[in-house]
Amino acid sequence: MGQKIINSIDHYTQYKNRCGWDLLLPEYRPRKILCDDISADVLIIGAGYTGIAAAKKWREICPNDRIAIIDASVSGENNSGRNSGFLLEVSLANDADAEQINRMKECNLLIEKSAQKIFNEVKDSAIDCQIHRAGTYRAAASELGKKSLRDYEKFLKKSGLEYDRLNKDQLDEKLGTNYYSEGLYNPHCYLAQPAALIRALIDKLPKSIDLYENTPALSIKQDKKSWLIITPKASIRSKKVVIANNAFCAKLGFMRSYISPIYTYAAITEPLQENELFTLGTETNWGILPAHRLGSTLRLTIDGRLMIRSLYDYGYERNNVDASMLLKQSLKLRFPQLTNINFESVWGGTTGFTYNGGPIWGEIENNIHISAGCNGGGIVKGTLFGELLAMSANQLKVPEIKKLFGSASRMPPEPFRKIGFKLISMIESKRVKKEI
Repeated sequence: MGQKIINSIDHYTQYKNRCGWDLLLPEYRPRKILCDDISADVLIIGAGYTGIAAAKKWREICPNDRIAIIDASVSGENNSGRNSGFLLEVSLANDADAEQINRMKECNLLIEKSAQKIFNEVKDSAIDCQIHRAGTYRAAASELGKKSLRDYEKFLKKSGLEYDRLNKDQLDEKLGTNYYSEGLYNPHCYLAQPAALIRALIDKLPKSIDLYENTPALSIKQDKKSWLIITPKASIRSKKVVIANNAFCAKLGFMRSYISPIYTYAAITEPLQENELFTLGTETNWGILPAHRLGSTLRLTIDGRLMIRSLYDYGYERNNVDASMLLKQSLKLRFPQLTNINFESVWGGTTGFTYNGGPIWGEIENNIHISAGCNGGGIVKGTLFGELLAMSANQLKVPEIKKLFGSASRMPPEPFRKIGFKLISMIESKRVKKEI
């Protein structure tokens, strides 16, 4: 096979601001930077949920293989620590399809087992992940949101999954907000502190697996029967490579026509006062997922903080001043009784967006295996796909991912892709303004 060099455009992404979840934790001591050339049987690019799960499963299958992981950032500051901390045991609302219920039941079973496995792995960790099976609320404030809610209810009902329908007053009683017209609650979700969670999972890595942080992949060169990966200070020669950096796989030249990084923003308040918490309903640890994909996600954490995640940008990270102002407006609309909302942290993160919502998964080059495009379901789905990818790469039988979860379709080329995203987002944002 001839030589092939895949160079990244701008190599890797560095976020403008520290992750708020990570800032709540004790100072992290990063793993070492790769400074000397090494060889490996498999190199995993990305130390998030997918990469860590793939490494652990690979160790189970091939205990004598040398496994190395590199990450451009550090635990808690990479994408895995920047999400909202939902570990769903059932399919995402955008994936749910009541007309294909047998397929969905099989998906749900796989996802549920992965969520349970994550919980079992970290429940006794010295790192407190604040992980509890608190369930999740889905709430709607607009007519379009209510339609999406009814579609999801149809899926839950056909799947035989437990749920409660809640009216405006019931939501107000439980959550302390009368902003939403109606909602659904189902118990099939864990809530966690995501930066603590990824730290705990990394802490459980077998010592025989080498993890190098602050070590981005700059280029990949195919050379005979191995791959040569260049990092800022050293190179890695590996027989096989697992690409597990989600949206940023395109920056290494992989699947550019199938995935784009979408930036979204989160903020977390200072701990609320006791009299403020008293106004937030009877529940003390809850999460709200929006009825519409452009809507706001909210959390009330165990330590009495409100978190909100919203706003979307194509391919760039906006400044924190703008994000903070808009996030605060959305929070005040939902909780007008809180007269003095102070954010302790505001930060950006990315999701790997695919055109039709399907994942990118499998072998895409000789001995190059990839899992990307979780479209916002990265903790559990990413863990599941990482494990299955390690199995598939070692010729073990796995479920038919494309049949069960679909496959990413080709996107329009630039600049039409960017223009299309902005246009559709603008139109949909106006239609579902109350959900944002």
